[in-house]
Amino acid sequence: MKRNKRGCIRKSAVLCLAGAAVLLTAACGGKEKASSNLIKNDEKDNKVVNLFGPMEKTKPNAKNAARSAFDLTVAMAEEQLGLIVEYRTYTAEDYQDKTYDDVGIDRVRNDMDDLYLLNPDTIQILGSEGELLDLSGLECVKNLRDVVKTANEVDGKLVAIPQEVVANGLFVNKDMFDQYELELPETPEDLLECCRVFKENGIQTPIGANRWWLENFVFAQAYADLYNGGNTAAEIEALNKGESKYSDYMRPGFEFLQKLIDLGYVDAEKALVSEAIEGEGPDFLAQKTPIVMAYWGAANSDTAYGKTDFELQVIGFPSSRGPMPVVSVTGYAVGANAEHMEDALDVLEIVLSDEALQLYAENNKVISPSKNVEVECIDALKPLNNKIKENVYVLGSNAGMKVEQWGNTCLIVRKLLEGASVDECMAEFDKLQEESLKQ
Repeated sequence: MKRNKRGCIRKSAVLCLAGAAVLLTAACGGKEKASSNLIKNDEKDNKVVNLFGPMEKTKPNAKNAARSAFDLTVAMAEEQLGLIVEYRTYTAEDYQDKTYDDVGIDRVRNDMDDLYLLNPDTIQILGSEGELLDLSGLECVKNLRDVVKTANEVDGKLVAIPQEVVANGLFVNKDMFDQYELELPETPEDLLECCRVFKENGIQTPIGANRWWLENFVFAQAYADLYNGGNTAAEIEALNKGESKYSDYMRPGFEFLQKLIDLGYVDAEKALVSEAIEGEGPDFLAQKTPIVMAYWGAANSDTAYGKTDFELQVIGFPSSRGPMPVVSVTGYAVGANAEHMEDALDVLEIVLSDEALQLYAENNKVISPSKNVEVECIDALKPLNNKIKENVYVLGSNAGMKVEQWGNTCLIVRKLLEGASVDECMAEFDKLQEESLKQ
């Protein structure tokens, strides 16, 4: 089978989607060692399903509460099916010059495992190559939110399903907005006005940024109408056929980012060298910066923004349609040639059931892919959650688009931070689209 990478810039997607466990930092260490490739299976008499993922399996009798929610759902499957799910784990030291995505793609193409936890761009690549099984026949699919189906369908096939939906939002210090009698921004114009007031009152950099997440501003403005205007499928088809240009969608968001940079509302030089949360987080927590961007889970994490000395609110990114959550979806997939295909499908049916997803969502305090599963969120997240409940969002990743979105946009935004013009950035999108049309 022809191995087509479809112009995707894969290595950036890792940190761009830091909200889910699969999203790992770029690997550094040695190449894969044959002897360390797989976990040894001492349970030779048991049925086994092999899972490739980023984390090791925790011990069932561990006394601490750190056992992952995913492990708990896997335990449900193991008990009900009478089998063992063996974790085949990515570790950077075993794959020196390969990212998690690089290794995952290689393992799927070589039929090395049964189940895989995959990033959005990897789902797109492998789904288009026919390397992933169509999961649309699973019973659990009838309960999925539309956003999951939209994000992970390739050529009409649902090739991956997640246990959580990652939503990104604008994290704001509500106390600082109140201090200057400012309403929370809904449109790009609103945000510019808020930043003007902050700047005039001595706040040097109103928006704290890093090198990974500024593309959220772009997606919110680029695709607010595409995903919420009632014509999503037709617009995506036009993009895939070259009848519409990605650059026309992207231009307003890039022009907005350039304006934020030119007016000093975003420090491009600092953002270019800052890691997610580590770079902008301290100033936000110290109330020196009133606005940052992050993923849903950061509001629940004590190591991120879960404990603030001010009222935290998480809202959507400004767009012509108001605050817009930017959603990205990872997923569990089954290899098209999996050795233990039927058992792997049975495992997915259980770990993606409403019962298992309720357990997962309650433990991790996340948005469930099932429309039947709701978990009470903290007050800070309610503005963002309400939008998602209303089915208002844009996708930062869509396996049905021939041009990979998140990773490519992340790197092109970085070019803007380095000093490239908006026109030069649009030329990059045009080049990617031209390459996709040749395939």
